[in-house]
Amino acid sequence: MTGVRDVAEGRTTPSDVDSSTPTPPLKGRGLTVRLVATLLLAPIPATADGLIDNLRGQTVAADGTVTRFQGIVVDAQGRVVRLVPVGEAPQLFTKRQMKKRDGKPLWDYRVDLGGRTVLPGFIDAHGHVMGLGFASLSLDLSDTTSLEQAKAKVADFVRRYPDRKWVIGRGWNQEAWGLGRFPTAADLDAVADGHPVWLARADGHAGWASTAAIRAANVTAATPSPAGGRIEQAASGAPAGVFVDNAMDLIDRVVPRPLAKERDAAVLAAQSLLLADGVTAVADMGTTLDDWLSYRRMGDIGALRVRIMGYAAGVDTASTIGGKGPTPWLYDDRLRLGGVKLVADGALGSRGAALQAPYADAPGQRGLTLLTDTQLQNQMSRAAMDGFQLAVHAIGDRANRALLDAIQVLSETYKGDRRWRVEHAQVVDPTDLPRFGRFGTIASVQPVHQTGDRLMAEARLGPARLAGAYAWASLARAGAPLAFGTDFPVERPDPWATWAAAFTRRDAQGQPPGGWRPEEAVTRGQAWWAMTGGAAFAGFAEKKFGSLQPGQKADFIVVDRDPATADPAALRQTIVQETWIGAQRVWQRR
Repeated sequence: MTGVRDVAEGRTTPSDVDSSTPTPPLKGRGLTVRLVATLLLAPIPATADGLIDNLRGQTVAADGTVTRFQGIVVDAQGRVVRLVPVGEAPQLFTKRQMKKRDGKPLWDYRVDLGGRTVLPGFIDAHGHVMGLGFASLSLDLSDTTSLEQAKAKVADFVRRYPDRKWVIGRGWNQEAWGLGRFPTAADLDAVADGHPVWLARADGHAGWASTAAIRAANVTAATPSPAGGRIEQAASGAPAGVFVDNAMDLIDRVVPRPLAKERDAAVLAAQSLLLADGVTAVADMGTTLDDWLSYRRMGDIGALRVRIMGYAAGVDTASTIGGKGPTPWLYDDRLRLGGVKLVADGALGSRGAALQAPYADAPGQRGLTLLTDTQLQNQMSRAAMDGFQLAVHAIGDRANRALLDAIQVLSETYKGDRRWRVEHAQVVDPTDLPRFGRFGTIASVQPVHQTGDRLMAEARLGPARLAGAYAWASLARAGAPLAFGTDFPVERPDPWATWAAAFTRRDAQGQPPGGWRPEEAVTRGQAWWAMTGGAAFAGFAEKKFGSLQPGQKADFIVVDRDPATADPAALRQTIVQETWIGAQRVWQRR
C-alpha cells in the first residue's frame, strides 16, 4: 500500500487495518487463539473523508452494463460519494485535495492502489456463517472420494483427539464415493474406537451416526420416523446409521452443545474464509438465537467485519430476536435480522426433495414434505404479519409448487414490497416457471449446485423432469430477480466458481462440453449482478451496499485480473489481493 496519508494525529488509516494472511481450515479448537489475535487486535479506524484512486475499477448494473472508473471518493462514514470517471484529469484530484473545508483539507487521506483492478465486494445470497466456521474447526469429509478414504479420516481424527467425547463433522457424500447406498453405523464402528460419531451429509439434510451415537440417543427399531424425516433401516428394522431431514433431530438432541467461546471462534474462522474469497456480505440462512448472540458479541468488541443479513431459523426465533419485526441495522450496517427462513422439503442427494412423481432411481420414494401446505401458509403468515421477509427452502417440484401457491394466497393479504424468496428452486415444473415472475418473487439459487449435482440430478429425476431443473435463464425471463449464493459450507464460498458456472453451465474441468442444458445459462453480466446488487436487493440492502453506487458503503475487492475479459478457466483462478469494507481494508493476501 502506498500513498496513504492521515492528517489527524493518532488516527489509524486504512493501511493499518487487519491484513493477515487467511488462516487455512484447521481442525480442533486451536484456531480460537490464533483468530482472536489476528482479528481482535486489529483496530477499526474511524474512516475519514478520502480518495481511493489509481485503480481500474468496474461495477455492473442490473441490466448487465459495466461501468468503469478510476477512483472512489468516500465520506467519513465509508460511503461512496462518487466514482471518478475514467479519463478525469489527475490534477483535478490535487486541486480538490488542496481545497479547504472548515479550515481542514478536503481529503483526510488518499490511497493509491497502484493501477490494480477493483470490483464491488461479492454478496453470497445464501450461506450458513456458523456452519462454515464450525466446518473449518471440525472433521471435514468434503474432499473424500470413497468410503474407505472417509473411514481413514475418521480413524485419524479419533487418534489425534482421543479425549473428545463425541466426534463431530460433516461433508460426506455417498454419490461422490460411487457407493450406490448410504453408509452405515457399522462402517463407522470399525474406526470410531467406541466414540459416538455424528457426521452431517454435504447438503446438511442427512446425518451419519455410529452405533454409540444411536444408543446415546436411545433410538431403536421401535422408534418411528418423525414427520418430515426418515430413519434408514437395516433388514432387521434397526436403525442403519443414516437419519434424513427431521429424523436428524433424534441424534442432534443428545450431541453436546458448543460453548459460547467455541461459537465465537467459529464466527472468526468463517469471516477469515469469506474475506479471503472476496465476500463482503452474506445472507445467513437459519440464524439461531445462539448465532445471533455470537454476532452481537463480535460486534460489541469491533470484530464483526463481514456484513450479515440474518434470516431467523423459524418464526419463534425471529420473534425472540426482533420482537415485533426486523431489527435495525447494527454496527455500522454490519448486522441485521430482517427475515425468517423456513424449510419446505429436503435435498436431492438424500432423496428428501419433495417431488410430484417418484424418484427415477427409487420408485417407491417421493421425498419428504417438512411442512404441510397449511403449516407453510400459517408460518409464512405469522412472519409476514410482523414485517419479516420470508425465505423458504424449496428444492423439489412439489415443494416449489406448494410455496408458489402459498405466496399467491398470502399476496392477497400482505401487499407492498415483500420480496418473497424461494431458496434453491432447483427442480420446478415447467408450468410453474412463469409464476416466479409474480408478486416480486425472488429466485435465490446456487449455480455451483448445478455443476456438482448434474449426474445425480439426471439419475434422481430422469430425462422428463430436467426441463425445469436449475433453470436460471427461464426464471429470469419469467421476471424473477436472481440472487446467487453458494449455500456454504455445502459448497465453498467461492464467487469465481459461481460466476463461471452461471454463464457456462460447466464445471472446473470444463464438463460437459458446451454446458449442461446451456439454454439455461445466464449472461456474464447477469451473473455478476446476481452476486452483487441483485443479492443486496434480495435482502432489502440495496441502499446500504452492493454495487458501489453513491450513497452505498464502499465495499470492494482488489483482484489480479479483469474478470470481464477473462475466459471461464482464468476467471475461476482469480486471486483476491485485498478486501475492503466501508472504505477500510480488512484483509490482505501476503
